[in-house]
Amino acid sequence: MSFSMTGYGQSSLQFGGYKITFEVKSVNNRYCEVVLRMPRDWTVYEDMLRRIVQSHIKRGRVDVIINREVTEEAASLQVLNRNAVKSYLKSAEVLKDEFGLPGELTLRDILSMPGVMELKDGPADETSGSSDECSEMLARGLTQSLQSLLQMRAREGSYLAADLFSRLGHLEELQARMAALAPAVVSEYRDKLRLRLSELNDGTFPFEEHKFGMEIAIFADRCNIDEELTRLYSHFEQCRTLLNGSEPAGRKLDFLIQEMNRETNTIGSKCNHLTLVNLTLEMKAELEKIREQAANIE
Repeated sequence: MSFSMTGYGQSSLQFGGYKITFEVKSVNNRYCEVVLRMPRDWTVYEDMLRRIVQSHIKRGRVDVIINREVTEEAASLQVLNRNAVKSYLKSAEVLKDEFGLPGELTLRDILSMPGVMELKDGPADETSGSSDECSEMLARGLTQSLQSLLQMRAREGSYLAADLFSRLGHLEELQARMAALAPAVVSEYRDKLRLRLSELNDGTFPFEEHKFGMEIAIFADRCNIDEELTRLYSHFEQCRTLLNGSEPAGRKLDFLIQEMNRETNTIGSKCNHLTLVNLTLEMKAELEKIREQAANIE
């Protein structure tokens, strides 16, 4: 199954008088980059949370946002921490005196500061339970949001894979038309060259069949594209295998697309046939579309 690198997941749970919400967003990235934003007193769990994300996602930039809000039931149990208020006010006076900073703290400012309001049972970081309980809660909530994210990435990935399968089918049609035309390139060149020599021959020079045959053989070897067509077909099959597999395929697909572009360029430089040139141009345009879509796959 192919996964897109774009997705969104969300979950929430109740813990210690708080509502904890988890948001996980992912976008394209060459590697797995995890960015965490959470309350400061939970940063000790950052490594643990990062490992959880990396165990689910192999590629993409993942933004994890964890918010903590007091529930309505717990809000009625909050009390004013006067020591915290005094500390903030004293710090504000020091800033004004030492640095000459203007401004006044408003009631809204003070109430929005950490630790000013706390539950009756104790400070906010203590009502969140023990370290093990908090760690388990964060792991559970993050995993739930990641499952939602993965579901969205899977749905998006299935659409991308279906589009890539369709475009691979078109490439196979172009490759088959090239293979059918390849033998005609030499025969058409032979007929045109024979006709041109006949038109130019005014009887002053003999027509040597042996040299004519050597010229045709050299041309046939120079414009032979059998190897390139075979490698293209092999690359098509490898792309299908990757898209049907369970492992992340984005980087390997990118490599195969580069190889298919290289084979197509070689065919274009070898073939001396207008229809084949047009087919290579059409194949390159389709490969560019495939490259853009594959860039979204994990």
